[in-house]
Amino acid sequence: MKFSGELPPDQKEALAAQIAQLDFKKIPQWIERYVKNEGSIAFPDHFDPAPSYPPQPKTAEQAEKYKKAYQLGEELIAAGKVAGFVVAGGQGTRLGFDGPKGDYPISPVKKKTLFHLFAENLLAASTKYGTTIPWYIMTSPLNHGETIEIFEAAGYYGLGKENVFIFQQGTLPNFDFDGNILMAAKDAIATSPDGHGGSLKALYKSGAIADMKHRGIEYISYFQVDNPLVRLIDPLFIGLHVMDKAEMSSKALIKADPLEKVGNFCLVDGKVTVIEYSDLPDEAAYRTNADGSLAFELGSIAIHLISVSFVEKLNEGGGFALPIHRAVKKIPHIDENGNPIEPEQPNGVKLETFVFDALPMAEHSVILQTLREEEFAPVKNATGVDSAEVTRQMMIDRAAAWLEQAGVNVPRKPDGTPDCVLEIAPSFALTPEDLKAKLDRIPTINPGDKIYLG
Repeated sequence: MKFSGELPPDQKEALAAQIAQLDFKKIPQWIERYVKNEGSIAFPDHFDPAPSYPPQPKTAEQAEKYKKAYQLGEELIAAGKVAGFVVAGGQGTRLGFDGPKGDYPISPVKKKTLFHLFAENLLAASTKYGTTIPWYIMTSPLNHGETIEIFEAAGYYGLGKENVFIFQQGTLPNFDFDGNILMAAKDAIATSPDGHGGSLKALYKSGAIADMKHRGIEYISYFQVDNPLVRLIDPLFIGLHVMDKAEMSSKALIKADPLEKVGNFCLVDGKVTVIEYSDLPDEAAYRTNADGSLAFELGSIAIHLISVSFVEKLNEGGGFALPIHRAVKKIPHIDENGNPIEPEQPNGVKLETFVFDALPMAEHSVILQTLREEEFAPVKNATGVDSAEVTRQMMIDRAAAWLEQAGVNVPRKPDGTPDCVLEIAPSFALTPEDLKAKLDRIPTINPGDKIYLG
């Protein structure tokens, strides 16, 4: 507290409170293992491809199980046992957008924001199943206040303030390469959000889990704020999770190529585990089955179903901790004289945790495959891969595919892409099946049309 003598009482008190939050028992270990060394996660000696459920049943027995699971999932949703939970701590900086990423306008016709689309999705599912599905939103210190302002200005998107629970994730201190904790200002430690893995602590610490228990919620539908195609409330996924007595389950994609930058679902000592793409040896990444398919074909897409009881179990006793991951970054700070420094090169280490590292802690875990074109179009970058342009086109493509499944003619260009701009509001349809009951409300679609169904 070198500058404490210069600080007025309120700033001195705030700094002391921040210091009191530091985990002094673990910091020396973090410095030795992750700050001064690369400290990668211990790699297993042996791992196998993880088993999964296919998107569609492949046998009569599996078809019967899917039918029962879907019915059970619908019953649990209607009984008020399921909540939505979005991890929304990020800013829109990489998109060239000033504000919380959840406030980024993304829909192809109406330019609805990500938050708006998710809220509509939950409202539509609530209406469909005759229930109220509450929404839990984890922010970060970067955008907590702004997020609350956005929801208040939007009237909580019709969900009702009482059904939206907004809380902050935790933070971890930032270090220079020698292990010193950096200061952001004379009255503030340089910190960064503790990663999406911090959600499992923050849910408990914030009172969100207590609120869920009060409401009778048993299952948490976890997703990240950048993916507008996610199916927030999926009866089949819920049903399979419960039938198989899982504690934390995941959706997966078949990878586009062996080295796609997604985590790899593996089985380690009988437990579902995600091995990062950067950690998976090339030999394993390129390994194929007899039919030519990749052995390690399942990619993690940050869609999970988590039992409330599992989050409680992890947090009981207060000693729960996920593995730490190290990130070398450019960290703004003040120097020893209190002068602000904006580094041009990486100058320190940020620490974070990943939610998928909790999977091996679950007694049982289900993986359900989904289709990329149906459920995964993250908007991360201003241009190129995972850009807003790509995401919007995938939203249009999915809308076109849904309409064609319902028997509607969609004009297409010579290259096969839709020759129109389409947007289907969640309030209009949550699934292709929902469209079939509304054919009389769908106009003829001509080349070049811009159609909004809502």
